[in-house]
Amino acid sequence: MRENEMLEKEDIFSKVLRAGRRTYFFDVRATKADDYYITITESKKFTEEDGSFHFKKHKIYLYKEDFAAFKEILDEMTDFVLDQKGEEVISERHQKDFKRESFTESSDEVKSAESFTNIDFDDI
Repeated sequence: MRENEMLEKEDIFSKVLRAGRRTYFFDVRATKADDYYITITESKKFTEEDGSFHFKKHKIYLYKEDFAAFKEILDEMTDFVLDQKGEEVISERHQKDFKRESFTESSDEVKSAESFTNIDFDDI
């Protein structure tokens, strides 16, 4: 197969979802037998201290025989999250005024170094 024909087969159908530092690529690809499958790629941008950046990518391959079960579980999981937590985004990264609940130990839960038993490796 000529290179141009290979490239045409690669770009069957694509969609992009940009979400902050993450970008999701949804691509329909063809198998050698000319059947279709989907790839979902998460690309995350990381910026270095010197201003340069790099991307980390994670990819899953989803084949037709798994579509129904995948969609069913994805729908169930997203419905669960939305039912439990709603659609409001609650995270430090998305809300500058987000305050994490601080954990304070009661005085009887705080243990000093003296309260631990000294163990020597010869004892084991």
